[in-house]
Amino acid sequence: MDFNESNATEAVLDSFSKIEDKRLKQIMNSLITHLHQVVKEVEPTEDEWMKAIMFLTKTGQKCDDRRQEFILLSDVLGVSMLLDAINNRKSKDETETTVLGPFHAPSPTVTNGENIAKSVVGDNCIVSGNIMNTDKNPISGASIEVWQSGPDGLYDVQKDGDVVDLRATLSSLKDGSYLFRTVKPQYYPIPVDGPVGDLLNNLDRHPYRPAHIHFMVKADGYKDLVTHVFIDGDKYLESDTVFAVKKSLIRQLDEGFDEDNNQKCYNLNFDIIMEKN
Repeated sequence: MDFNESNATEAVLDSFSKIEDKRLKQIMNSLITHLHQVVKEVEPTEDEWMKAIMFLTKTGQKCDDRRQEFILLSDVLGVSMLLDAINNRKSKDETETTVLGPFHAPSPTVTNGENIAKSVVGDNCIVSGNIMNTDKNPISGASIEVWQSGPDGLYDVQKDGDVVDLRATLSSLKDGSYLFRTVKPQYYPIPVDGPVGDLLNNLDRHPYRPAHIHFMVKADGYKDLVTHVFIDGDKYLESDTVFAVKKSLIRQLDEGFDEDNNQKCYNLNFDIIMEKN
């Protein structure tokens, strides 16, 4: 068969006809069909296609064990949140999910009440809440992994050295409660020193994420939960560059006082409802 503009898609799809893995075949058929449709609709020049290839090449070259530029690309294109929505449809009032993000890394285990801000100076903040099921019964012994950026807008993995800061794993108590001390989260820009930053600039989009803290919660008998808690009033809530804000995850940051440490602080309460397997 002569490979030409009119039969190109059919020819490639026909080459997949003997794929035994039905799921792989479905994915490849859809991928090729839509990719070819984009090419036919946009009619890119060879120079434009080479620029696209070089963009993906640079995206891969920017990845290492501390940074995942492809996750960042998926995030800013809204693909990460679309996948999240498809794979985490809720049936009741379970806590909604959001993206994992590119800065998740192993974290040290801490006890309830401990301060996870080891070397960062900022406004003191106590984060607390309860882990429960849809019947509002407490879940004890749940693993609660948290991580956040500092007041400078950077995560520990973005900095030189091996200091682990503003990330930790703790367990819910017998009554389902948890509490840790940290610094007040703040809005920050995603990394813009790579191809994804160049893309945002070319698209006239800002790189900012509203203030938030990441949570990953796991408990026996329940589905793993990856989510954020967002701060009410943040100026980027309506324009999160990775489209991850959900109204149900926004919480008020209240002024308070830390009796144990005799100092002013902010209080942030975030109850989490887990979904059964």
